Amino acid sequence: MSARRWVLASGNEGKRRELEALLAPLGIVLVAQSEWALPDVAETGETFVENALLKARAASEATGLAALADDSGLIVDALDGAPGLRSARYAAVSADDRPDDAANVARLLSALGQTPMERRTARFVCVLVVLRHAADPDPIVARGVWEGRIAMAPRGEAGFGYDPVFELPTQGRTAAELPAAEKNAVSHRARALAALRAQLMAP
Repeated sequence: MSARRWVLASGNEGKRRELEALLAPLGIVLVAQSEWALPDVAETGETFVENALLKARAASEATGLAALADDSGLIVDALDGAPGLRSARYAAVSADDRPDDAANVARLLSALGQTPMERRTARFVCVLVVLRHAADPDPIVARGVWEGRIAMAPRGEAGFGYDPVFELPTQGRTAAELPAAEKNAVSHRARALAALRAQLMAP
């Protein structure tokens, strides 16, 4: 696919910044769905792929543009995969609550309690979906995984979401302690985007 304007089916500014930086080398211009005042789509799917497809289709239908959507989340082994699909709203009491990064992190740390570090293994998963048009019968789907563990307390000022407690064992740093360029080279979104780029550039 040649360079073009795509609508980004997300209202998350942190995601938009990361994806925009990662897509820049492809010459793709991302326009956030907020430019059309589109509401967030209810994420009623049972997998990351299903949720990404729901968001991409709604954005493409509303704008007439090709759409890029991502659905991502944090999977913690000691919590049987939670927060998983509910990562963005893990601490929400009702469906009307807005995502709150600090509250989500606090609930996660409370749920883990004093679980020892060797049992705090976790991974970020990102699924990217591209629809060329709303009725695209063959969406492009790419997946990326970033392995780590949950720190005992937040560290770092960069990033967003669970980054302050997502620790990289080989570095002893959290994702929030990484410079943006370094994170963008190794994150779950970077890995999903590398897989997406390979598909976009395939003959």
